[in-house]
Amino acid sequence: MNLEHITSEVCKIATEGGHFLAKERKVFQRNRVEEKNTHDYVSYVDKETEKLLVKKLSALLPEAGFVTEEETIKTEEKDYCWVIDPLDGTTNFIHDNAPYCVSIALTYKSKPLAGVIYEVCRDECFYAWKGGNAYLNGKQISVSATNDINKALVGLDLPYNDKEYKPLMNRFMDQLYGKASSIRVNGSAAMSLCYVAAGRFDIWCEAFIKPWDFMAGALIVEEAGGRITNFEGKELLFNNHHIVASNDTVIHDEILVLIQPFFSFIK
Repeated sequence: MNLEHITSEVCKIATEGGHFLAKERKVFQRNRVEEKNTHDYVSYVDKETEKLLVKKLSALLPEAGFVTEEETIKTEEKDYCWVIDPLDGTTNFIHDNAPYCVSIALTYKSKPLAGVIYEVCRDECFYAWKGGNAYLNGKQISVSATNDINKALVGLDLPYNDKEYKPLMNRFMDQLYGKASSIRVNGSAAMSLCYVAAGRFDIWCEAFIKPWDFMAGALIVEEAGGRITNFEGKELLFNNHHIVASNDTVIHDEILVLIQPFFSFIK
């Protein structure tokens, strides 16, 4: 399999999906939003974008199965599998707030081979394939070199499981606010991973997320020279729901130390 070629084709498909999102945002009807869980939204736009992506990806690699967020196609996990989030950052999209994106990963036996994330608002396509480095709009990217938490820009996103996550988030804010260079909340796990890969964030973490949120971005971070683990500091697996992504310096371990006393809340 030519992963570089596959990735190039997926970039076209993700961009097409992103352009559809941009068009729909101009005529978006908020009254057609559904609430899957408390504060966890989906719209007709998510579903229609997913259908578009599934159709194109099925033609590109007919033997691959699918794991998709909106389940417009029956989940079918095969050796090769597309893992899709048609609109990561739905709440941002609903409120016309950046960023939001299309995220597509190709996996083999649950390991990522290729990852593509297209961010709509800045027209940015991040992509990587296994062993091929990471890129943004055709230019190679790499993580930052910051190795001091006092100079680090830290990304902290807010999962929907607020009761379980709030003790850890309070810990982060208590220990990092005023110590780190600054703290940012993106509202899109996929984009936060890309920000780590491009050196915009030095470190980022979140829990209670799904494979379609992180699978493409995790590969992009790794191929950009970064480090990806779960909250225990171990290898990130397909079925994990907590993730730390960094520039692979000592700040990664510093964040893990902050997490450990609260791991029981999110295990």
